[in-house]
Amino acid sequence: MTSDTRTEAVRRPAPHRADAFHALHHTPGRPLLLPNAWDSASAAALAAAGHAAIGTTSLGIAAALGHPDGEGLPAVRDATLALARRLAGRLPCPYTVDIEGGFGGGPGQVAELAAELADCGASGINLEDGLPGGGGLQVPARQAELIAAVKERVPDLFLNARIDTHWRVDTPPPLSQTLARAETYLAAGADGIFVPGVTADADITVLAREIAAPLNILFTPGRHTVRRLADLGVRRISTGSLLFRTALGAACAAADALRAGETGEGQGQGQGQGRSRGSGLVPSYGIEDAPAYGEVQHLAGEVATGSRGTTGKARQRRSPAARPR
Repeated sequence: MTSDTRTEAVRRPAPHRADAFHALHHTPGRPLLLPNAWDSASAAALAAAGHAAIGTTSLGIAAALGHPDGEGLPAVRDATLALARRLAGRLPCPYTVDIEGGFGGGPGQVAELAAELADCGASGINLEDGLPGGGGLQVPARQAELIAAVKERVPDLFLNARIDTHWRVDTPPPLSQTLARAETYLAAGADGIFVPGVTADADITVLAREIAAPLNILFTPGRHTVRRLADLGVRRISTGSLLFRTALGAACAAADALRAGETGEGQGQGQGQGRSRGSGLVPSYGIEDAPAYGEVQHLAGEVATGSRGTTGKARQRRSPAARPR
């Protein structure tokens, strides 16, 4: 695409998949539980497990390349599009793609990316208003331009507008600011609103009541249950990078247990103790044990810069307050 003003043909995702994906957001009391995959294998496994739809995680894709999340890097854009192409026609369910903030493009470029994803069979995208490098939030009017361009080009694509007012901040602004952004984005054509980082029942209740579109919340281990979020009016529950981080942590735990000799028959003491499987033991590991989002971000940053850190020690020192979001 050479210009933001160039007129392109309207693209549409596969009609039955697009309609099915939209419908999954509109069943009262039954929110869409959306597990987020990071590669072809994880997407195929989650689909085979019977999930109604699959999302992608930008952290998982970026970290697998050795890059931090949310930087709008061309390499991550290319990998995101490549994954969508690999998934084309291979999943028995709809899938939606996290495109960060559009990877630094203007309205035309972001709309072109959305059209390419629709051509691959994607039924939706996530588009966030957080700026690369933790540089604050996009001006609402500018974000609305991106949303409008995507919806003009791919009207049937489910555009989930992510609002980062509460994401990785010590003191979030009043909910009124989040609601104002939501109103602006919906007026531009967004189909759903995603507010990661909100955990309090009272705040979620207000958002679900005041936002005139399906509300998406990021699942937080230890704070949320699917049933409780459904009762609060949430229509979509995302795992974000949680499954990727859990897989990463479980792999490290299994390797640590092997090194410590804790997976042989009759062994399994201390941290490596787990449930029996066959003649050995499998280390016990759950989502509450996953490395925090910031920890994986730090690890990916070290890989990108060629520096070396103490990720293992940091994992051991992590306090309960640093549990993943």
